[in-house]
Amino acid sequence: MMKRDAKMSKLSLACYLAVSLAVSWYAPDAGAIKVERDPSVSAKPEPPKAEAAPAVARAPDLPKLTAAQIADKNVAARGGLAAWRTVQTIKMTGLMDVGGKANTQLPFTLQMKRPNKQRLAIEFAGQTAVQVFDGASGWKLRPFLNRPDPEPFSADELSKTADGPGLDGPLIDYAAKGSKIELEGTETVEDKATYRLKLTTKQGHATHIWIDGTTFLEAKVEGNPRRLDGKMHPVETYLRDYRSVDGLMIPYISDTQVQGVRASRRMTVEKVALNLGLDDALFAKPAPAAVAMGPAAALRPPVSAPVAPESRATKTK
Repeated sequence: MMKRDAKMSKLSLACYLAVSLAVSWYAPDAGAIKVERDPSVSAKPEPPKAEAAPAVARAPDLPKLTAAQIADKNVAARGGLAAWRTVQTIKMTGLMDVGGKANTQLPFTLQMKRPNKQRLAIEFAGQTAVQVFDGASGWKLRPFLNRPDPEPFSADELSKTADGPGLDGPLIDYAAKGSKIELEGTETVEDKATYRLKLTTKQGHATHIWIDGTTFLEAKVEGNPRRLDGKMHPVETYLRDYRSVDGLMIPYISDTQVQGVRASRRMTVEKVALNLGLDDALFAKPAPAAVAMGPAAALRPPVSAPVAPESRATKTK
C-alpha cells in the first residue's frame, strides 16, 4: 500500500510540473488533482452522462465602477503601484498539497525575478523537481519519474508562461503589459460581493478575475482548464489570508479547485522575502556535465552566486 501511495504521489507531483507556472497569481496549476478508480470496477467505458449546469451565484449590488477604476483600487489595496515597482525579486517558501490517501504535503520554493524569470522547486523523497522559465524559454526536471535530463516546455506551456502575470500579478501595470480588461458584472463568491473582470493578454489568452467589492483584493482567479476523463474541466483558485509584507498585500493561502472534482489542493505560504539577490544562474538550464552528476548537483546554485540575508522576510506566526 505504501508503494502504491508513493506511486500516486509521484504522479500527482508530475502533474504540478507538467504545466506553466503562470496559471494564476502565485499559484501552481491544479493538475495534482486526480481521479482514482475502484479496482473492483470494470474498466469498460461508461456511457456519457449529462452534466448539470453549475449554479450561478446571484449578482450583488455594488457601486458602479469601470473596469479601470476597479483595477486602480486593486493596485492601491495591494500596496500601490510605486511600491510594487520597487520589488525586483520575490521568494516564497511553504507547503503544497499533492494528494494521495495521506494528503501529502511537500515543501516548495517559488522564486521570481524581473522582468519575467520564475523558478518553482518541489522536494519529494529526497529529490528536487524543478520547473523554470528564464524569460525566453522554459524547462523542467523530474528526477522522481526517472527523467534526470531537463525537458523543454511544450509550445502551450511556453506561450502561457511568457504571457503570464509576472512577479506582481495580472492587474498591476496591465496596460503596459499589453493586456485589456473589461467588467462582465458582479457575482457572489463565498459570501463576498465581487466584481468579475475579464483580462485578455497581448497574446490573446483570456482569464477571469474576481475582485472583492470591500477589500478590492483578488478573491478568485481562473486557471487553465484541466483534462480529466477525456473532458476539459474549468479550474478556479481562491486566494485567502492576505498579509502585509513590507506594505504589500500577499495571499498566504491558495486553494485550487477543478470543477467536477471533490477535493481541492492548497498551497500554503510560510515565508516571503522581497528583493533578495537572486542570481540569474538560478534560472539557467543545467549543463550536461552538471546533470550527469545528479539532480542535486544540477540544482545547486554556483558558488559565486551572491546570497543576500533575508532581512526583509516575513514569517508565519
